Amino acid sequence: MTNPLMWTPSPEQVAAANLTVFVQFARDRFGADAADYRSLYRWSIDKPAAFWEAFWQFAGVRASRPYEAVMAGYPAMPGTRWFVGARLNFAENLLRYRDDRPAIVTWTERGRDRSLTYRQLHAEVAQLAAALAAAGLEPGDRVAGYLPNTLETVVAMLATTSLGGVWSSCSPDFGTAGVIDRFGQIEPKFLFAAAGYRYAGKWFDLAERIAAVRAALPTLVRTITVPYPGEPHSAEVPAGCVSWQQFRAEASATEMAFEQLPFDHPLYILYSSGTTGVPKCIVHSAGGTLVQHLKEHLLHCDLRRGDRLMYFTTCGWMMWNWLVNSLAVGLEMVLYDGSPLAPSTAVLFDLAQAERLSVLGTSPKYLAAIAKAGLVPRQTHDLASLRMILSTGAPLSGAAFDYVYENIKPDVHLASISGGTDICACFAIGNPVAPVYRGEMQTRGLGMKVEVYDQQGRSVVGRKGELVCTAPFPSMPLGFWNDPTGERYEQAYFRRFPGVWWHGDYAEITEHDGLVIHGRSDAVLNPGGVRIGTAEIYRQVEQVAEVLESLVIGQQWQDDVRVVLFVKLRPGLLLDDALKTRICCQIRQAATPRHVPAKVVQVADIPHTKSGKIVELAVRDVVHGRPVQNAEALANPEALELFRNLPELG
Repeated sequence: MTNPLMWTPSPEQVAAANLTVFVQFARDRFGADAADYRSLYRWSIDKPAAFWEAFWQFAGVRASRPYEAVMAGYPAMPGTRWFVGARLNFAENLLRYRDDRPAIVTWTERGRDRSLTYRQLHAEVAQLAAALAAAGLEPGDRVAGYLPNTLETVVAMLATTSLGGVWSSCSPDFGTAGVIDRFGQIEPKFLFAAAGYRYAGKWFDLAERIAAVRAALPTLVRTITVPYPGEPHSAEVPAGCVSWQQFRAEASATEMAFEQLPFDHPLYILYSSGTTGVPKCIVHSAGGTLVQHLKEHLLHCDLRRGDRLMYFTTCGWMMWNWLVNSLAVGLEMVLYDGSPLAPSTAVLFDLAQAERLSVLGTSPKYLAAIAKAGLVPRQTHDLASLRMILSTGAPLSGAAFDYVYENIKPDVHLASISGGTDICACFAIGNPVAPVYRGEMQTRGLGMKVEVYDQQGRSVVGRKGELVCTAPFPSMPLGFWNDPTGERYEQAYFRRFPGVWWHGDYAEITEHDGLVIHGRSDAVLNPGGVRIGTAEIYRQVEQVAEVLESLVIGQQWQDDVRVVLFVKLRPGLLLDDALKTRICCQIRQAATPRHVPAKVVQVADIPHTKSGKIVELAVRDVVHGRPVQNAEALANPEALELFRNLPELG
């Protein structure tokens, strides 16, 4: 059945789009056989070297030494290298402008906070970079940020990467165990940590957590504490730390000398969800991240100077990295830190109106929340400047499309996008020159040879299967930290279909050449678009003495996913409200509030494989009324019946 048409760009929008300009550029300079998006996409995957070279030139990537070859080793996956011989600096590309146009505007729950021009941003980064260099930061050193989504976080990342350091961040709602599980693996030399943060009107002091994290990171040379906007008491400096202001004053800023490094120099370390143990440390390259995000910003989101972009995210999600890269476009980037529903459910639309946003980024969970709250922004806010709404983190339901066009703005470009931490980019993304159909992601990203495989590894269209990418792309990870042979990296993405990137999404290519994602094909939880590994929850539940064993799944619920925790208690015990509260508090304090289950349900037994592994996917299928595959592999298949038609989950 054809999904209803929701939006079509006007002829004027199509003619003015960066993508249209790029089509002509690629035709004139590179002989591209392209006249529209579909033919451009085909050219980008048939002639990847020509496409990526054309885009490099179109985007004006800054490099001190030109590339000798666009690709080497193609089509090995993994193994292909990109823009071989080029020398560049990521931060230099993001700081290419140095004028008095707005660069960053920040908001908290208290309202508008601060703003910086591109000239001022350059000066702030130069000052902090000088201090880091004087303190001994060298290329390849890791710098960790335990920080909210504020101006200082962006400055710290840019200063780090200007010197060739590797940036890695967690949001401040992570508990100490979650932070140490991540930063403890990468041995950071510097730690930037927030003194505290405000969420939903409540202040959270981080002094004790910072002390515990510092104690677990023996490689630290300096810990720099960062005050929170509008909270004067947050300027207090814990023992063993130095304040942001004092650290910056330890060196005199000079003209920035951006460290020139190879295209594949490490830039970011992001983290997997931790499903099977401590999170995997995914290393992303400076060049790959830069060109991929530039492509998505310029061509797929049609961003340009004069635009104003805000994506609601924390610094523990790759969408923060994606958002910050937009500085390379020269636009005005708006940061918001706090609850998206505080001090009122309309706070993000208050921001959108006040800042005259061009593009607003959000999630299905947020759209569902404001829909349930009865918010009708088209009646209460002036959104004349808003031309695009982005949504990611989970598939966007048809009902959410209806809500956006009926209650937010009827002529907005709604783009449901999908990719992930693994690639720090998108496989499915928006198309400013094509229609939007209800419930569909518009297109596969340019240069991304995305297909859907059936169980036999055959490419299919119009049928559900495994989302794969069958050719290399620049933002593939360099690998995992502390994985010298690459074995863990290979196992994570290439074990299902050798030589092909397996992403773990259950997807379908539509008749419009768009994508529909039907959910994860593995056990990762995804409530509200936040990827949560089951092992991160298990490690905390194990601390509760009454619990013998537990199992957690994501249950489809009201256009989102809710976390459901099943517990097997010690004999004779019953799960009462007090025990539920203690379990949830343990998870909240040691992980994050997002890890806290929506439901905690007592069961008499937990199903296992014959090798002793619990079977989350089988339980999830039973809860959703789906048939269980390979039940014969279970040691106690009868336990599955304990999860069928539970009244607590109705």
